[in-house]
Amino acid sequence: MTLQHFYPVGTPGQPWGAAEKAEWRARQRKQRSYADDVVSAIDRLRECFDVSEYARLDESPDGVYPLFALRSRDWNDALPIALVTGGVHGYETSGVHGALQFLDRHAQDYAGRVNLLVVPCVSPWAYERINRWNPDAIDPNRSFHPDSPCAESAALLELVAPLRGRFLMHIDLHETTDSDESEFRPALAARDGAPFEPGTIPDGFYLCADSANPQPGFQQAVNAAVEKVTHIAPADPDGTIIGSPVVAPGVIEYPLLELGLCASITDARYTTTTEVYPDSPRASPAQCNDAQVAAIRGALDYALAHP
Repeated sequence: MTLQHFYPVGTPGQPWGAAEKAEWRARQRKQRSYADDVVSAIDRLRECFDVSEYARLDESPDGVYPLFALRSRDWNDALPIALVTGGVHGYETSGVHGALQFLDRHAQDYAGRVNLLVVPCVSPWAYERINRWNPDAIDPNRSFHPDSPCAESAALLELVAPLRGRFLMHIDLHETTDSDESEFRPALAARDGAPFEPGTIPDGFYLCADSANPQPGFQQAVNAAVEKVTHIAPADPDGTIIGSPVVAPGVIEYPLLELGLCASITDARYTTTTEVYPDSPRASPAQCNDAQVAAIRGALDYALAHP
């Protein structure tokens, strides 16, 4: 059923223009600190990893945000590369902190076996405002394509471009939250002048594979690792998760490249997008971070065993 849903910006049925986007941005308030939460954690990792600032985003009047990538200190051009990205959607907290936790506690286990490239927080402005979009009301995770209008997406594409052809794996860390249904999907409908169509939020962890390169064994290995930490989302009664057919327990598929999703930016053999559910009564914030770490480790272990 399609419902007319009230959203406090714009006129129902009319796409936003510059004035509405400015009004939306003015409503966003800083709720946490990228410098305190993320940059400080990256600084503590500098002894073990090569840290580079791959871009700097001027989001005046809100501030200037440096974007950081961490690489294996023992980088070896003879080894394959594994990319880990988090915080493409800034509000999806465990993606950011799961990536940092993996670096802190487990990355050294893979030294000499694979080159790690980790971008813990692709969208720092949105991280601070616990939002899905960037300041221009653009979804970074629909914007990974040539000539992207999204600065966050364009910067990551530029970082990865020189390494294409050498990636074995890319895992992109996300969450599906209750606020998707209460805030972000209504905002999307309002921005595009479309009616809001209510959906469902799955209770548990699931993966979005690439329909053009699904790698079912890889997806199943990641879920098997995560299942030791938190529960895997069941399918809805119609056999779907967020409206997409479930192709294996806890796995759906998207055409990643066609949709401009982050997990499409490499030519890696193995790609997936994680989806943690932090609002479940069965999952704590620490458990969500642990689930992301388990997903990274499960992905790396499988990819390295099946190069």
